[in-house]
Amino acid sequence: MPLPHGFVVTLDRHTRVLDDGRALLGGFPTRLLRLTPKAQPLLTGRTLRVTDRASAVLADRLLEYGMANPVVEELPSRPDPRYTVVVPVRDRAHQLDRLLTGLGSDQPVIVVDDASHHPEDVAAVAAKHGARLVSLPANVGPAGARNAGLRQVTTPYVVFADSDVVLTPATVTTLLRHFADPRVAMAVPRISGLPHSVPPSWIGRYEEVRSSLDLGRNPAAVRPGTPVSWASTACVVARVDALKGGFDETMRVGEDVDLCWRLIGNGWRVRYEPAVEAAHEHRARFDDWFLRKAVYGTGAAPLARRHPDHIAPAVFAPWSTALVIALLAQRRWSVPAAGAALGVATVRIARKLDGIEHPYRLAVRLTANGAVSALSQTSALVNRHWWPLTVLGCSVSARIRRAAATAAVTDIALEYRSDRASLDPIRYGLARRLDDLAYGTGVWLSALRGHSVRALRPRVSSARNRP
Repeated sequence: MPLPHGFVVTLDRHTRVLDDGRALLGGFPTRLLRLTPKAQPLLTGRTLRVTDRASAVLADRLLEYGMANPVVEELPSRPDPRYTVVVPVRDRAHQLDRLLTGLGSDQPVIVVDDASHHPEDVAAVAAKHGARLVSLPANVGPAGARNAGLRQVTTPYVVFADSDVVLTPATVTTLLRHFADPRVAMAVPRISGLPHSVPPSWIGRYEEVRSSLDLGRNPAAVRPGTPVSWASTACVVARVDALKGGFDETMRVGEDVDLCWRLIGNGWRVRYEPAVEAAHEHRARFDDWFLRKAVYGTGAAPLARRHPDHIAPAVFAPWSTALVIALLAQRRWSVPAAGAALGVATVRIARKLDGIEHPYRLAVRLTANGAVSALSQTSALVNRHWWPLTVLGCSVSARIRRAAATAAVTDIALEYRSDRASLDPIRYGLARRLDDLAYGTGVWLSALRGHSVRALRPRVSSARNRP
């Protein structure tokens, strides 16, 4: 089905308009889109409104390439916006009461009690708010509990909300606007920290700016291999007829990532919309926080079995692989070799930009961005995914010690400046490294249990293998 009339998109902040509107450059992976003379007038500045078949086709292509995002406040409303809220919970009666209070009573709510130790408390809260209670005799985990609720839903849309979040009906109604796009299966808000009545601990202040659930301040299509490669189902609005079997009940962690990637693989879209937020009760105690980060890492191996093409901890182009290897070698030939890799990449990219004004100037910028991305991913490998190998290497090699120290310090300096944390650099840096230590430990534990290192292997992808 085409996008409806009145659907509005605006170019993504990374998309560049070239040659007075004759071409667009952007998306993930970066691509050049040349506009025909008929298509050029469809864009008004950086905005496109669907008014006919041609504008619908162009808007759809821009969305598919990640070169544009819907203007959510201008999207047409759904003709049937009915939804049901499904809340999986195990104990946490106080948090459940807080969530249901914020939601109000205008829409049906299903509370799925996942074998609580004190089911009477959960039942009392559900009765207080007029919610339907589904009690499970045995604990099945978040995926199974959500599916139990989903089987009771009769509305066109479902809202999954964890008991430790707080949201308002306005969050849901805004996300529902994304379903004006008939290919959207899910839409998720930004997950922010719940305001505290007392000042949080230093770990809590770090989590406020580096939460694993916070996907940033910019709207995006959720797609593997992009800056927003997955979406948390701590709060999500979904099209019921797109979910079919729902979550994979064999997964206790990573089930949300798996669902996102299955939907995308089936041709659906998933949208991240930071214009609205759901407040999440972040873990502020060190032991809870560290354990949760490690648990997130244990989802890597199960995801690698299901989605081997999407789980690589880093993805390099052949030229960036050569660049990274040259710099890590720390030999006299390292800088010339890295320069040669950059030069070859620049020439090849410039040739692909043939017909565009100043192709080499633009190619230099794209190559520089690619180099920064490659070095950033290498830093993540050294500090996070491969930290046991890094520690082992540091014990026997001065070069590895220098590389690890440079990666760790540079990472902390750049991220601290970007995050603007209300935390001094020393404790921020310590939390950053502990974050990597916990997650990396979880990844290695899952790899050992699964007898596979697929989740630890980077991937080299040439341009011809990209969509």
